[in-house]
Amino acid sequence: MRRRALTGLAAAAALLGLLAPTTPAAAEAEPYEYVALGDSAAAGPLIPLQISVACLRSSLNYPHVAAKALGAQLTDVSCSGAVVPDFTSKQFGFVPPQFNALKDSTDLVTVAIGGNDTGLVPAALSCINLLPPPAGTSCKARYTAGGKDQLAARIAAAAPSVGQAFARIRELAPNAKVLVTGYGTYVRPGGCFPAVPVWSVDADYLQATVDRLNTMLAQQAAAHGATYVDLRTPSIGHDACAPITSRWLEGLVPTSAAAPLHPSWRGMAAFGEIVAQTASEVR
Repeated sequence: MRRRALTGLAAAAALLGLLAPTTPAAAEAEPYEYVALGDSAAAGPLIPLQISVACLRSSLNYPHVAAKALGAQLTDVSCSGAVVPDFTSKQFGFVPPQFNALKDSTDLVTVAIGGNDTGLVPAALSCINLLPPPAGTSCKARYTAGGKDQLAARIAAAAPSVGQAFARIRELAPNAKVLVTGYGTYVRPGGCFPAVPVWSVDADYLQATVDRLNTMLAQQAAAHGATYVDLRTPSIGHDACAPITSRWLEGLVPTSAAAPLHPSWRGMAAFGEIVAQTASEVR
């Protein structure tokens, strides 16, 4: 009789074990889902290994570095040349809208945007002067002629659409941490003509304009529940004027496999660690 009772209890326990929900310890851990959005500052054009010909996206860009550090499952849809409208429309007519990657289960989103919306890269390229002053024209003088700073006006005009994009990210990925990455220190005070063939006055103007863009991004991030990641401060001393071995951002003539005025692989490695650290700290 006692043996039958024990057998019955064992069978009941086994049945309860089958019916009981799986404990977290026994369940397979759900992946930490990370979606990377943005432009070439995130994509890493020309840095080997390029994993998207259309978007010039690198396997060594900061999203990949951060994902590895976080042990995250990465969906990287960053694309060189991206502007805010490419979040909701096809880029180049065939690259899917970047926002398609966002969902309720997304845990982390990083976004780098604004440089193309404000035309900063072509503006910087227009500042090249191969000869020292006065043999040429200052791009600062050109962009601020008549007392109006054209690039500052572009940044102010882009702010509402950037803010709307950040708000939409929160709607599409309501459970995610959202990190907005700024742009780095491209050139030190006074520049380094002729190594970077931009006059001193223009070098200072260009970096001040990048700083203005960063300020706008930080303000819009704060207004829409995102966290701004400062890449400007940690990249001081690693600008295009720095020795090759410590350079994070390339100049007008890259010295490593990277696009002009973009992060090198060293810069992407450093930025990825900063992003991963920030993601770990943000609640």
